[in-house]
Amino acid sequence: MLLQVTGITKSYGIEPVLDGINLQILERERIGLVGVNGAGKSTLLKIIAGEISYDSGQIFKAKETSIGYLAQNSGLNSDRSIWGEMMLVFAPLIEAEQELRQMEQEIADPANAQNEKRYADLLERYARRSDWFKDHGGYEMETRIRSVLHGMGFGSFAPETPVATLSGGQKTRLALARILLLAPDVLMLDEPTNYLDIQTLTWLEDYLRGYSGSLLVVSHDRYFLDRLVTTIIEIERHRSTRYTGNYSCYMELKAAEYETNLKHYEKQQGEIARMEAFIQRNIVRASTTKRAQSRRKQLDKMERMDRPMGDLKKAHFSFETAFMSGKEVLEVRDLSVAYEGKKPLFQHASFDLKRGDTVALIGPNGIGKSTLLKCLTGSLKPAAGSIHWGTKIKIGLYDQEQTNLNPANTVLEELWSEYPHMEEARIRTVLGNFLFSGDDVLKKVSTLSGGEKARVSLAKLMLREANVLILDEPTNHLDLFSKEVLEAALMDYDGTLLFISHDRYFLNKMAERVIELHPEGIQHFLGNYDDYVAKKQELEEIALEALEAGQATRSKTSAASASVTDETTPKSRAATYAADKQAKSEERSRQRKLEALENQIKVLEEQILGLEEQMTLPEIYQDYEALQEIQAQLDNHKQELAQTYAAWEELLED
Repeated sequence: MLLQVTGITKSYGIEPVLDGINLQILERERIGLVGVNGAGKSTLLKIIAGEISYDSGQIFKAKETSIGYLAQNSGLNSDRSIWGEMMLVFAPLIEAEQELRQMEQEIADPANAQNEKRYADLLERYARRSDWFKDHGGYEMETRIRSVLHGMGFGSFAPETPVATLSGGQKTRLALARILLLAPDVLMLDEPTNYLDIQTLTWLEDYLRGYSGSLLVVSHDRYFLDRLVTTIIEIERHRSTRYTGNYSCYMELKAAEYETNLKHYEKQQGEIARMEAFIQRNIVRASTTKRAQSRRKQLDKMERMDRPMGDLKKAHFSFETAFMSGKEVLEVRDLSVAYEGKKPLFQHASFDLKRGDTVALIGPNGIGKSTLLKCLTGSLKPAAGSIHWGTKIKIGLYDQEQTNLNPANTVLEELWSEYPHMEEARIRTVLGNFLFSGDDVLKKVSTLSGGEKARVSLAKLMLREANVLILDEPTNHLDLFSKEVLEAALMDYDGTLLFISHDRYFLNKMAERVIELHPEGIQHFLGNYDDYVAKKQELEEIALEALEAGQATRSKTSAASASVTDETTPKSRAATYAADKQAKSEERSRQRKLEALENQIKVLEEQILGLEEQMTLPEIYQDYEALQEIQAQLDNHKQELAQTYAAWEELLED
């Protein structure tokens, strides 16, 4: 165990934030910390990191355990270059390297060799320091820096680029790169996926999965949590609950736990009702008074269960359309965008939207996705190309920067100024659906958190009753539960939807078509994010095979032109016969292997089906340990099946 937190409490004034939080972190454990906005997740990380105090409880940490903490949106401020800032992480190694160079000069000095004892001590010191330098990664530090910088999106940046010239998002990514290089025993990250594009996110996940230390991560990225963590700690109503598994497992376990507790509660309530009815019927009769009194004693001694509490209050809303649009919604042809005096961000971008389409626009950061949306809504003029909207179109725009909000307005005024003819009671009802009740509606927009501003923007968007929604990163700043509410509302929306998102869970759930923006145009993919990834991988494999085939053809042509063999000789005929015989033998062997693999696939598929049927049985589903054991067997069988299929496909292609 690297770290243990026991009974931690924290209050601000009379408002409790944390009340009896328990947490333990084992070696190489990957923990996701979840809860609604304001639950106290960031507060807990700051307490563990020693940045703020706590009211009561204990934190136990091994003396040699190092802890690294990266706060949410905490950019790196420095007057050094990117490379200089990263090299600073390895200051002890750089110092050791300087010592080694100094000792090498002393060893090379003939004067030192005259004193044998002193020279022997020098060699021994050099050997010890050299081993320490090697063991602590001295020879790999520059390679590690280049690898992490490239993975975090700084591969194209000159090493001498001053940190001060970077944008806020770039500084945040650089701060994350720095703490990854520090590699503490316990790495605590608060929303590390902010400002990361999909390519960088994928790299970060792979890097953290291979991380040698332990991880405690706060994230609203459900795809990230599913791929990375093996334990979920939920903070709800100021207390913590531990769940084994990733985010999807946690959601299933929590739902099953609630259903089980509710059944136990209802069963006990039924038993209490029956006992009370018996007492009422029999307490006044002399012949049954003793039995009634006995039941009353049982009832008094019974430990009564509290009714299990469901989810915390959630926002709830839906997107309606004022009228139906025409069938042809949007036609974009050869669109190019360029800022004055600079090369185009992108060009030759073309795509269509039909009524009812749900389309995701993706691409790396800086490619111009948000700029493209600005062109569609008329706030920016493209350099070239055409944009044609269809008939009866009413557009609703969600801007990730929240530029459509007036900081001087109250929440109530913000909606009322947009819809002045609407009654105050109706406005307040809508705001209540978005969790703004009572005096909350009188808060100034300027004082709201990112999540609260997002909910105000969504409330305005809902009231617009648009038949085309254009959303730029709609899940940013929303907690996990609000994201699920938004997804449910959009799933029921009968208009046309075009959205930008880095939230791969959201992309998987919502997208029916993916369009990827490149500098030279748009690439189209049917399906959701997983379908897009699979198709991209398939295209890359096809391109690689074509390249290898071309190289092989060129090699054979060169070999044929270099050596011409007379195949009419007896020796050639014998060689041809032997080659044919060998080929037939290899083909028979290949067919036998294919049959064996097909039989193995059949057996594995039957075993997987049997295990899946077992998991639906009530006695298994309600037994958590049995369920986990069967799930482990199922995962092993599925992995073996995938490997067998791969081997079968490889043989089939030979």
